[in-house]
Amino acid sequence: MENSMSKIQSNSIFQVDEHGYYGQFGGAYIPEMLHPNIEELQQNYLDIIYDESFQTEFLSLLKDYVGRPTPLYFANRLSTHFKTQIYLKREDLCHTGAHKVNNTIGQILLAKRLGKTRIIAETGAGQHGVATATVCALMNLPCVVYMGEVDIERQAPNVKRMQMLGAEVRPAKSGSRTLKDATNEAMRDWIANPVDTHYIIGSVVGPHPFPDMVARFQSVISKEIKIQLKEKTGNENPNYVVACVGGGSNAAGAFYHYLAEQNVQLIAVEAAGHGVNSGKSAATSQLGRVGVLHSSKTLFMQTEDGQVVEPHSISAGLDYPGIGPLHAHLFDTKRATFLSATDEEALQAVLLLARLEGIIPALESAHAIAALDKLKAKENEIVVLNLSGRGDKDLDTYIRELKL
Repeated sequence: MENSMSKIQSNSIFQVDEHGYYGQFGGAYIPEMLHPNIEELQQNYLDIIYDESFQTEFLSLLKDYVGRPTPLYFANRLSTHFKTQIYLKREDLCHTGAHKVNNTIGQILLAKRLGKTRIIAETGAGQHGVATATVCALMNLPCVVYMGEVDIERQAPNVKRMQMLGAEVRPAKSGSRTLKDATNEAMRDWIANPVDTHYIIGSVVGPHPFPDMVARFQSVISKEIKIQLKEKTGNENPNYVVACVGGGSNAAGAFYHYLAEQNVQLIAVEAAGHGVNSGKSAATSQLGRVGVLHSSKTLFMQTEDGQVVEPHSISAGLDYPGIGPLHAHLFDTKRATFLSATDEEALQAVLLLARLEGIIPALESAHAIAALDKLKAKENEIVVLNLSGRGDKDLDTYIRELKL
């Protein structure tokens, strides 16, 4: 596999600037205790990840351990159903069952080169937790994963997978007891253990350089899409790239090499929960305002006095009150179109994909499938949808909600 990352588009308005901002969004709003850690990362991350020995090890693991490149699959029956040409980027076929492992492989190699001896992470749907526990087992490093109590219950199989891999899963018991609160607990841990610990953030959120670093590790997705689509259609650029967005790592990866391609429409799909205006939603772009969340200036749902409004989604991975600063910038500049899908629409999309293509998607990915009907793509247009994860982890929810 050729180098999956390069210092591309450095002059693009959609790339992070030298201060860690995408337009007005980003930065590093951190407590004093974390300044040494963040400064160490900011000064070293690009030199480390573009070092030849790092790239050799990273690409080797992506190929032989993760199973990359993942297929770009033409979904014939799904295409007929929506009357357009739909390709699925099969991140669900990665080792551990989702795109998350692309980032955890990269970050643990970075942590080892920085001399860190302990790893912490947060997780919502559990896929990032599993991916972190997996690479910690691979690299023989202790691992603590913070997970909201609610998510521990609704993603029980992933909790057991993390424990089988040797990780300690610590419940977050405050607030809504979901992804936001798990992130808070992980941040507290890092503040208390700044010297030996690396925090593997799972999405394009948090203080700079995490949003940029995670996007670069996930950019292998769009790098492969370009090569694979050229092979299949003669053109590396589709009309649309579609991905679900919570914090937004899979979308960042799928969009990355298309950010400067203005003829490619980027479609981000958020979780509308019970409805955008129902009071039980996670559609940040529609409901959010500018503020600082988890050490980054971005869009998030908040009260008049700036307190976080608790999100809701049936999907644990999209149950987050904000979006990463890259996505906030894409929304603000109208470079990406933001759509949303309700819990019920996502559940019906699960059945649709299962029965048309024999693929059971994760609830997160199902939101992207649900939005296909809202695209109104033409018959000859090409849609690439990032199928970010598989549905094994959500089977209990499917059994209960779909009354199987």
